[in-house]
Amino acid sequence: MLTGETVGRVERLLRYPVKSLLGEELPAAEVSARGLAGDRARALLDLETGRVASAKNPRRWAGLLRYSAAAAADGRVTITGPDGRSADEAGLSEALGRKLALIDERPPGAEVERAVPEEVLARGIEAEVPVTVNELGRAAPDGGFFDFAPLHLITSSTLRAVGVEAERYRPNLVIRTEGEGFVENAWVGRELTVGETLRLRIVAPTPRCAVPTLAHGALPRRTEALRIPAERNRLVPLEGMPALPCTGVYAQVVVAGAIRAGDAVRLGSG
Repeated sequence: MLTGETVGRVERLLRYPVKSLLGEELPAAEVSARGLAGDRARALLDLETGRVASAKNPRRWAGLLRYSAAAAADGRVTITGPDGRSADEAGLSEALGRKLALIDERPPGAEVERAVPEEVLARGIEAEVPVTVNELGRAAPDGGFFDFAPLHLITSSTLRAVGVEAERYRPNLVIRTEGEGFVENAWVGRELTVGETLRLRIVAPTPRCAVPTLAHGALPRRTEALRIPAERNRLVPLEGMPALPCTGVYAQVVVAGAIRAGDAVRLGSG
C-alpha cells in the first residue's frame, strides 16, 4: 500500500547520455542505484589535462551545450551538432579546439574544472576567472559521470520562482508542484516515493554553477538562472560548505523502479 503525502507529479523525465551535452526527454524510464538508465553514461575527456570536459568552466567548454546526445535501446549514443549533422570525436575536437576522447568508464578520481560562478556572472563567460577542481560522483555508485549524486530533481515551483526553463538546470525529474518558492528545500533528508516502487532519498540541495546562465542550444544566455537563486535561495548544501545559490535537490536511490511522466510523487518521513 502506498503511503505518504502526495506533493506533486512527474511532469518531465530527462536524461543526458553524454555529460555536459544537451539531452533528451523520455516518456518513461528504469531507475537503478546508478540513476536513470543511460544518464551521464559517457563523457568527453580532455586528453591534454586528463579531466572530464564540463561546461562548468564556460570559457573553455560552453560550446558543449551546442551539441545534443541521444541513446538508443542498445546503448549506442548519437551526438548531433548545431547544424543537425552527427558529430564524432574528431569533429568535436576540431570544433572545440581541444583533443577529446568519448569515454564510457569513469577514470579513478575523475575531475572537472568549475569556474567560480559569481565571478562568471559578474565578468562574463570569456573572462579569466578562478577555477576550482572537483572530483566527480562523491555520492554516486561507481560508473557514470555524475557531479555528485545519481539523480537531480527540480520542481515547477522553483522554476516559476526563478522564471527560467528546466533545461538550464539539467534535471532528471521535473516535478509539478502547487506551492510557491523553492519547495523541494523541505525534502532534504527525507524520502520520496515516485510511482509504484521507486524510492529516493533526498541528500542535499543542488548548488549552482555558471551552466544555467549559458546558451543551451536555441535557448539564449540568461543570467537570472544564477542571479535569482543567489539573491533568494542561498543554502548550505553539505556540512562544512558555505551558503551557496541552490535550485533543485540531489537524490540517491533507495529502491529501484520504473517511472513515467504523470506518476505521483509522495513525501515520506525523515
